Amino acid sequence: TAIIVGAALLNASELVNKAFADLKIVVSGAGASAVSCIKILVALGAKQENFVVTDSHGVINASRENLDESKIPLVTKRDIHTLEEAMHGADVFIGLSKGNIVSPEMLLAMAENPIVFALANPDPEIDYPLAMATRKDLIMATGRSDFPNQVNNVLGFPYLFRGALDVRATGINEEMKLAAVRALAELAKKPVPDVVANTYNQPLMGFGKDYIIPKPIDPRLLTIVAPAVAKAAMDSGIAQKNIENWDAYEEELISRVGKDNKLTRSIINTAKKDPKRVVFAEADHPKILKAAQIIKDECIATPILLGNVEKIKSLIAENGLDLDDVEIMDPNTEDEKLKEYGQILYNKRMRRGTTHFEAERLMRMRNYFGAAMVENGDADALISGLTRKYPATIKPALQVIGVDEGFNKVAGMYIMMTKKGPLFFADATVNLDPKAEDLVTITELTSRAVKQLGIEPRIALISYSNFGSTEAEGPREIAKAAKILKEKHPEMIVDGEMQANFAVNNSLLKEYFPFSELADKQVNTLIFPNLASGNIAYKLLQELGGAEAIGPVLLGMKKSVHVLQLGSSVREIVNMVALAVMDAQMKIQK
Repeated sequence: TAIIVGAALLNASELVNKAFADLKIVVSGAGASAVSCIKILVALGAKQENFVVTDSHGVINASRENLDESKIPLVTKRDIHTLEEAMHGADVFIGLSKGNIVSPEMLLAMAENPIVFALANPDPEIDYPLAMATRKDLIMATGRSDFPNQVNNVLGFPYLFRGALDVRATGINEEMKLAAVRALAELAKKPVPDVVANTYNQPLMGFGKDYIIPKPIDPRLLTIVAPAVAKAAMDSGIAQKNIENWDAYEEELISRVGKDNKLTRSIINTAKKDPKRVVFAEADHPKILKAAQIIKDECIATPILLGNVEKIKSLIAENGLDLDDVEIMDPNTEDEKLKEYGQILYNKRMRRGTTHFEAERLMRMRNYFGAAMVENGDADALISGLTRKYPATIKPALQVIGVDEGFNKVAGMYIMMTKKGPLFFADATVNLDPKAEDLVTITELTSRAVKQLGIEPRIALISYSNFGSTEAEGPREIAKAAKILKEKHPEMIVDGEMQANFAVNNSLLKEYFPFSELADKQVNTLIFPNLASGNIAYKLLQELGGAEAIGPVLLGMKKSVHVLQLGSSVREIVNMVALAVMDAQMKIQK
């Protein structure tokens, strides 16, 4: 409890702009929990003389007789005797006693911007709705989950012990407790994961009066608090085992709770080694700004935000983000860039009906402007598509940047993170009804992309037919594509046409079609006969199979441009940014 209270009070005092050392604190209750809380708060900078502690007999002061030894350090020199007197002018009330002992009048007697932690359960020292109705300037926490700012021990002890055990600490000292306090306090200031905000049905949840400590379901608690505790144990000399590689330790923690995602982490780690400049065309959306905060904090990329500057700054402040040093550009006010970028588009499109005036006008649109930044070397990657239809994002990129050398089209690939490992689906976004030659190109692009991720592609061309079992145009086109691929790329592991169940069930494939080149290999890449089937398949796997989708990964562009799914989560945006950075790294090297 003391650790959670310490973290909550650090943040609450910051929000009300009161120095921790100056806080006048009333504690109701004089048991072990109260003593621990006071000890932690003093270690954080509170002054012992600023505490007033009460028990069932009133204020613990110098006039009290026959005090228990444990209460002697809690004696105040002030000549006050009741909780009501103690509350007058107090900055903080911490209740660790019993319910309904604080009246609205006591609350009104407290200092400006009071902080109240009413932690008695199930009935707090003052009812939450009553307290909030009494003081509009109040920051309040309780021990209950149905109100904001729940002080719940589960925020602390699992991760405190995890960190201690992992370094074989000989005990749990004050340094480790304080490390947990500060880790929790800092975590509350970071953008809230979608899984947490959605659970509480608060899409704009973030650091503020109603969010001074993380929620108990926050998945980051393990990887933030446990390492902080482990490091404190090492630094204070009571660890019997040292952790040398903190990134590996974090990965180990993630794997322990069944969320091991090696490919995603590999992509993010690769991005961190050489972060690139990523321009966001939809920076006037809270999800984009939250993702920008994460990629900035974790050194995945350097974000550049496009949109109305005042609106973006307002959203940054509203969501409690720290993006003051991030570049924000409004294409409509960048006159010199509009001319420069307009000339780039005009040079590329002047023989396709685009006038100089129209090219400059198009550059006022953020997707065109962002694409031109990448083409001109002012950014390394473009991210867009969160709020716009796919063609609205891809068309400007194709016109301004164009396709990669050696290819005449682009394709879209989804990385499906399943319980059995990653699967790669293509094409699910671009080519409506590809012919054999188109399927060859899609397969080549997909194979190259999978290899760049460090995985050997084992490719099945999917149909409703198995190796000529149905004589129809569709299966024939797929079989033709498979034949061309084998002739053109004899090293490629590819076969088809085949039904999806045979492709993903190696035993079934080996039993019925032992001649297939995939019979002894586990397929990880599926090429679909058309956009409809690919799109339907990935969405069904995502919704019914619980797979996480990364994508669509745009394949075949000359430079790094990637399109988000409509309505992507913050985590999905971060994953896509990491992939875009990795793509930019490879394209720059080439």
